Amino acid sequence: MLYGADYNPDQWPEHVWDDDVLRMQEAGVTTVSLGIFAWSRLQPAPDVWDFAWLDTVIGKLHAGGIGVNLATATASPPPWASVAHPDILAADENGAPYWHGSRQHHSPASPTYRRLAGELVRRLAERYADHPAIVMWHVGNEFGCHLPVEYSDSARDAFRTWLQNRYGSIAALNAAWGTDFWAQRYGAWDEVMPPRKAPYSRNPSQVLDYHRFMSDMWLECYLMERDIIRAAGATQPVSTNMMGPFKPADYTTWAPHIDVITDDCYPDPLDPHRVRNTAFQRDLVRSLKRGAPWLLMEQATDAVNWRPSNPSKRDGQLAAETAQSIGRGADGIFFFQWRQSRAGSEKFHSAMLPHAGTRSRTWREATALGAQLAALPELPAPGDDSPVALVFDWENWWAVEYSDHPNRLDYLALVREWYGTLHRRGIMVDIVKPEDVDGRYRLAIAPFLYLLRDEGADALRRFAAEGGVLLAGPFTDVVDENDRFRADGFLTQLGPVLGVALEDFRALVPPSLDRIAERAGEEGSHGAGPETWVDADVREARFALADGSGDAVGTFFAEALFADDAEVAATFTSGPSTGRPALTRRAHGTGSAWYLATMPDEAGLDLVAGLVLDEARVRPVVDGLPDGVEVARRGDLVTIINHGGAEVEVSASGTDLRTGEPALTIRLAPQEPVFLLSPARVLAAAEI
Repeated sequence: MLYGADYNPDQWPEHVWDDDVLRMQEAGVTTVSLGIFAWSRLQPAPDVWDFAWLDTVIGKLHAGGIGVNLATATASPPPWASVAHPDILAADENGAPYWHGSRQHHSPASPTYRRLAGELVRRLAERYADHPAIVMWHVGNEFGCHLPVEYSDSARDAFRTWLQNRYGSIAALNAAWGTDFWAQRYGAWDEVMPPRKAPYSRNPSQVLDYHRFMSDMWLECYLMERDIIRAAGATQPVSTNMMGPFKPADYTTWAPHIDVITDDCYPDPLDPHRVRNTAFQRDLVRSLKRGAPWLLMEQATDAVNWRPSNPSKRDGQLAAETAQSIGRGADGIFFFQWRQSRAGSEKFHSAMLPHAGTRSRTWREATALGAQLAALPELPAPGDDSPVALVFDWENWWAVEYSDHPNRLDYLALVREWYGTLHRRGIMVDIVKPEDVDGRYRLAIAPFLYLLRDEGADALRRFAAEGGVLLAGPFTDVVDENDRFRADGFLTQLGPVLGVALEDFRALVPPSLDRIAERAGEEGSHGAGPETWVDADVREARFALADGSGDAVGTFFAEALFADDAEVAATFTSGPSTGRPALTRRAHGTGSAWYLATMPDEAGLDLVAGLVLDEARVRPVVDGLPDGVEVARRGDLVTIINHGGAEVEVSASGTDLRTGEPALTIRLAPQEPVFLLSPARVLAAAEI
């Protein structure tokens, strides 16, 4: 178990460095990420290089038994670079440049930036590739974090090249983008621009491709640096820190190129869904490389600095959040940062060693955590522990949240609602794109999969045909990979498997909107409706199960379905689709395919989830969990965490790693985690 933090000795005088190493040893630190924002110290002027200070720091860390995850320092170019080479600067949608004075102000498409960054990486890699202290390489930092989309001339030129590689001809581009609408047809590549500021809605296919392009530009920067490191003879793992469900970067396309998945996660103490949302993020990053451990590269020891209000964590919360990461696949726990900064935007951000020093609660908890992690035995790798696949797709995310749709959707929030009903039940979930749904799962849930590629549809059909239980809907299988309707209407790929056809979406006013007027588009509108009147029939649609065993409220959509070749499991009893199917089921091959025509409230999600979980014969890791208690499994390790405010008792069998003794009944104080080694798994479907 790796343990440590970002280390920024360049912010401190040299006489502090020896004390840092001693304190790191006291805290149980095994590894630090070094030099992430050190470009201006390493190259203070265009032809001036200074590695002496870095040599000294690495030597001190190595002598102290602390490994180094060496950063390439390319995340923020120094001021001299943008003064000498203004073409490295990113630009906003008006074409105005972003200047230095913050961080990550460069265009990833700039050839000059790539040349300067490449030279820095080459010098670092050639100097330190064989240094025994280096255990890993940290490329860039949080690619796209503060400037995920930019519109500079460098981006313009690179976008044209990217489009030529994707489409081959201007005619193919026009066909994919549907440019005959609004006279947008292009006659030459140099007419194509980034989707810069426009008077009204921009072409959705163009915007979708620009999302793809920007994600690819950041990935290209990573690959360039990785290849330079490898060319210098470095054999250590190479990675970069991701940010969980970060919309601008499609991490499913990045993961094959990254040796070890690493993630930054900063739960908001004020978020009422904090536990669920952080569990979702940890399952998402684990699912990027199924079966392999990952590293939590950044979290906060206590308060952060960037939210409107930044309260401290509760006593014990640090250990509880760390246990959540370990239980869901992490083999390393790191913080931002080691020593709290004295200056700069993040001086109020907590650290392992705060300004209050070793008398602080933060220091005591961080040091105690280091000792606890050091005492853990070697942990099993995450296995095929998740019987459920929750479909989450970045390209769909980009497309489904664009404007001019029947409803405005927060795709991440809605998928998290589905995740929440499974998380509350103690069921392990992988979060994967549709192409990765396969026979290792028993149940796949695919809500709001508006953009569905051919390969993804093939995988979902095959999954149901080969014995899986598929639940789709609503607003699923609407457009192709170019955000264009397919011929013959909607549900053209999954409809035959589901046994339904879709007549109309019949949008409902989302629960968060109190007035129709608020639905006016942010890019303009032909006029808003009445400001205060909303008919109840367009707010929600109730539905009832056919067997009379329950009913619930549907939101966002009450789609009008034809159940051509499916049994009706539930019917709308109110709203615009009263009397029409709300939930259908069809046997398909050796499995089944369900379709849900609305987004249920929490009780409805639980109701529908219960039906498909029972059919798929999916069981929780531990039955009968008290409220506020979370459970996870990785191989034979079961993690149980009491996130609540009162002591609880949980029945679960295994060897308690706190005591080394067998346990059947476990008492957990508030915020207390426990790890159990339990070779006795929950019965698999074949054993029931």
